[in-house]
Amino acid sequence: MTFYLIKRLLVTLATLLAASVVVFAVLEVLPGNAAQVLMGPDADPAAVAAKASELGLDAPAPARYLQWMGGLLRGDMGLSYAYGTPVAELVAERLQVTAPLALMAMLLACALALGAGLWAAARHGRWSDWALMTLSQAGMAVPGFWLGMLLVLLFAVRLQWFAAGGFEGWFFDEGWFSGLLAGLRALLLPALALAAVQAAVLARFVRSSLLETLREDYVRTARAKGLGRHAVLMRHALRNALVPVVTVAAMQFAELLAGAVVVENVFYLPGLGRLVFQGIANRDLAVVRNCVMLLACMVALINLAVDALHALIDPRLTHAQRLRAP
Repeated sequence: MTFYLIKRLLVTLATLLAASVVVFAVLEVLPGNAAQVLMGPDADPAAVAAKASELGLDAPAPARYLQWMGGLLRGDMGLSYAYGTPVAELVAERLQVTAPLALMAMLLACALALGAGLWAAARHGRWSDWALMTLSQAGMAVPGFWLGMLLVLLFAVRLQWFAAGGFEGWFFDEGWFSGLLAGLRALLLPALALAAVQAAVLARFVRSSLLETLREDYVRTARAKGLGRHAVLMRHALRNALVPVVTVAAMQFAELLAGAVVVENVFYLPGLGRLVFQGIANRDLAVVRNCVMLLACMVALINLAVDALHALIDPRLTHAQRLRAP
């Protein structure tokens, strides 16, 4: 298992290196000039050139890439062109919203999908199975931002159970539980908007994976020994059926992070997605490339964790690696 994890770690590092080159190159070819945006369209060309030199934009692209990578290895993301503050401080502030939002949405999606998939697989061919799959098909067609606006109209405007948007922060002055509850309450509607589509997709994978596993010989053997359908489903089929489901859930997390950019703007949340959106509008390349690289690192690390979890769930993966090793 150690050899398998080391190999996956090296692949992850190579992927991140390639991602850094792509991110830097794509941002370099975008039209516009950060110095020109900061100084204004009517600024003197000499002043714009001086500002570009101050920001280090007049250096060759390879030199700026190496300087950026060297800073990342030291934990230094540089200064924001628009805000004049360290990018690391801006990212840390916005992650206090985006990280709990993404985690909350993923937990909701997994809980909804696992429950719906188990229910549909246990009642395969019945009307409840058909109804859940029809509902999941409809959920896959609903955009997250549109569902978010519907949730605002229903629960914020009509019922007035939640605020229409915004995030006041995590306040623990009156007690950690009340502060945590207030923060989670503000993130519940956007988390539901993000989780709905992911839950619909994942529920279908849970159902199909369980139905395929239930056709295996060892499941038939368990039934022949007298185990009930519920015991066979929960004790024998579920663990093996989760192997492909975990992979799909990891890929969905990347889509969830991308969808957070739009949903955060719908709910006016000061998260990482909104910071990227503002950075693109301001041509603040220091913010954009570091935020995109951070998202790429998060996705890569999640995939690495999923590979490790696969090795624990299905030991055949590490056994196959040992057989292929010279």
